[in-house]
Amino acid sequence: MKLDANEKETVESVERGEWRSVKGVKRERSRYARYARATFRKDRRLNIRISSKDLEAIQKRAVEEGLPYQTLIASLLHKYASGRLKEA
Repeated sequence: MKLDANEKETVESVERGEWRSVKGVKRERSRYARYARATFRKDRRLNIRISSKDLEAIQKRAVEEGLPYQTLIASLLHKYASGRLKEA
């Protein structure tokens, strides 16, 4: 398996013993699982009108990413709303 530079660095760090187990892993995993479910729960509907050209471009990008186009749109909106989508 080929590893990129970041992955190699992580493996080497683990092998040097720089990582420690976290206490209360089950509790923490449960807490973050609840956060994830709440974040990605789709409980509202939104209807918008966009140009055919934009929709076709989005659908093309979604195919390239291996996602349904509606999932791609929802992901972009989530990233924008959470402040993680930045202009290039």
